[in-house]
Order: sequence, then C-alpha cells, then structure tokens
Amino acid sequence: MSVKFPNLLAATALMLAMPACKEVEKQDDRPETSKQFPQADRAVSQTGDTEFSTEAARDEAGEATKLMNWAAIEPGMTVADIGAGEGYYTVRLAERVGVKGRVLAQDINRGALDRLGERISRERLDNVAIKEGGIDDPRLPANSFDRIFMVHMYHEVTEPYAFIWRLRSALKSGGQVIVVDRDRATKQHGIPPKLLFCEFDAVGYRLVEFAERPEVGAYFARFERKGKAPAPAAIKTCKETAKRS
Repeated sequence: MSVKFPNLLAATALMLAMPACKEVEKQDDRPETSKQFPQADRAVSQTGDTEFSTEAARDEAGEATKLMNWAAIEPGMTVADIGAGEGYYTVRLAERVGVKGRVLAQDINRGALDRLGERISRERLDNVAIKEGGIDDPRLPANSFDRIFMVHMYHEVTEPYAFIWRLRSALKSGGQVIVVDRDRATKQHGIPPKLLFCEFDAVGYRLVEFAERPEVGAYFARFERKGKAPAPAAIKTCKETAKRS
C-alpha cells in the first residue's frame, strides 16, 4: 500500500524554487542598464561620508601631490575626478592642469555636487565643470580624458563591470585610469589589489603600474585600455577568492 504526502511534496517543490526566486528578486533590484553585465561576485562597501578626511591632514601626508606626480599630471591635461565629493582632488587638479587644462568633477551625490559647485564658484575655478553620474555609468563624454581619477571610491561602485566598461570610451588614446584604494576586504572600504586587477582586466584594461604607498595609507594603480571592449555577456566575473596571494 502506498502512502502519499502531498504537503511534503508541495513543501519540497517550494524549497527548490526559492533560490531561483531570490535570484530573480536580486536581478530585479538592478538597473535595467546593468542587467546585460555580470554582477560583482563580492561584497560592495556602503557609500561613505563624502568628506573622507580633513584636507589639512591629507596635505600634511602629501597625498595629492604624490599622486599627481605619480600619475604624471601636467598643465593642459583634461582630467575627470570620479566620486569627487567635496572636491579635495578637484581643486588641486584644477591648479595643476592650469588655465589650458580642464577638470570634470563627477559624483552620484547631488548634495555633494551642490556644495562643490559653491566651492568652485567661491574659488573662481573657471577650468572646472560638474556632472552627475549614474551608479552603473559615469556618463563621461567620449575620447575626452588624459586621466580619470577614482580615489577611495571604486569599492563603493555597485555595478563595477558596467561602470568601468562604459568608462573605457571616455579615455583619449593613451589615457589612463588612476585608482587609489586600500588593501582591505571590499566590505571594509577597500579592495585587494589582485581583485582590482582581475576586474579591470575582465573588461579590457591592462595594468600599467602599481605602487604601495603606506605613508598615505593606500595603494596607487594605473590602467590603460587594451584591445576592444568585450561584449557585456562575455565578461567573466572575478571571484572574491582572487583577493589575496
């Protein structure tokens, strides 16, 4: 005599369906413009305070000067400051590139951009423009920048593959992306260098130079485009386990 367990069978079917439902919900939370790209297989840091540290303390450590020298920022260059916040790098880059250069300050925080706009007006920085970006698209003009700065913000980008894939087209020939970050787990406001290298490589960049700078509590990395950008569906995600040797 066979005994049937309809409730048990129904519960089992529901349990098997749950992971798929959760995955669909997770996918539905993403912007439509991101869904053709893979999701990061790692944690993403919560957005931090736009005032990363006091400017005096950062200048005392020589952070901006050391980074701009290392990145070979010269008068007349066009530079984008992604995640500009209160404008620590924006104003210093504006001075370095001079009247013949240009700086585009970009952020997704409208309040920070408004405050930065007031600062730019107050300091009469005629070579600086402001632009609001998206979480998966920096919205930069094509073929426009000699350098693109991403300072202590890459670990907060919720759609990194879409974001840096779209960033490629904004570089001039020979242009470089400059990343400053900390060697920490991504949920702790940093990203291990190997994981950073892997994600940039996955969307068509090559590492040009890397330097650890303990005196400013960070590392510097420079990337250039290599070849053609891969199709979004062909991008291979980097595992969190790629993070350390």
